[in-house]
Amino acid sequence: MPPSSTKLDPHEPVPFWRTAGHRYYRLGLYFRQVFGQPTWKITVDAGFDCPNRDGTVGTGGCRFCNPASFSPNRRHPLGGIADQIAHGAARLGHRHGTQRFLAYFQPGTNTYAPVSELRARYEEALACPGVVGLIVGTRPDCIADDALDLLADLARSTWVSLELGIQTIHDRSLDWLQRGHLHEASVDAVTRAKQRGLAVGAHLILGLPDETRGDMLATADEMTRLKIESVKLHNLYVVGDTPLARDHAAGRLALPSREQYIDCVVGFLERLRPECVVHRLAGDAPPEYLIEPQWCGRKTELRAAIEAELERRDTFQGRFAE
Repeated sequence: MPPSSTKLDPHEPVPFWRTAGHRYYRLGLYFRQVFGQPTWKITVDAGFDCPNRDGTVGTGGCRFCNPASFSPNRRHPLGGIADQIAHGAARLGHRHGTQRFLAYFQPGTNTYAPVSELRARYEEALACPGVVGLIVGTRPDCIADDALDLLADLARSTWVSLELGIQTIHDRSLDWLQRGHLHEASVDAVTRAKQRGLAVGAHLILGLPDETRGDMLATADEMTRLKIESVKLHNLYVVGDTPLARDHAAGRLALPSREQYIDCVVGFLERLRPECVVHRLAGDAPPEYLIEPQWCGRKTELRAAIEAELERRDTFQGRFAE
């Protein structure tokens, strides 16, 4: 049965991605809709520090975080912003034939500097050939009003998305993750960003210890209530040189199975509003950093398994969204 035939409310229009035969709003579909052609992210490491490492909030960092595991520039330095973008554009252009890119300020806390410095770095990225927009990743407790005003100003002339490391809505889990903030900081950041007309994305972790399936579905419900524009889902995974790795080595960590994770993702998507773009269904790390679970390193297989489960259940994103 095609997903468009499982529509529950006859008074609501069917999202275009369902009429096109998809069961969730994939990022590639969104980029084609907005930019008219395939568009790819280039990770940019602007060298911003983190208040959870420099002593402002904490010194040990988040329980799961090893910046080198998700920043190519910290593994093999490629130079400044323009050099990183040129390198990424050449690689993606050769592999995919694309000429349009988004500068993705991902590693570090990318609003953690005076606004004059933020403007200089964002504008340097936007001036690079082929760059058609920005994604700025940051902590929800580290986004001042002047930084939001800057992003809103840039959004008047280019595509901009603010990606917040919300991770979970449950304060006990945020405490376990050593985040140094509560969920109310996320609600505040989302509210202030939306007051300025900014698109907001959420980075979320599924499979945290002591979180039930119901807890994770409650996080999905909250993303729908907040009208988050995009989500990036990650399974809890262990990389080297982190507090989480030490927990794992000491036998203090139980990770969800592949099957449990797939079930949670499907349930999460069902409660996510259909207008929300799904950037990613799971996380991974370079093999030299990834400790467990090994199944998340096979991300193409995992995505296919999640899509197969959506098909098997004859369900789709937004089915139970309220």
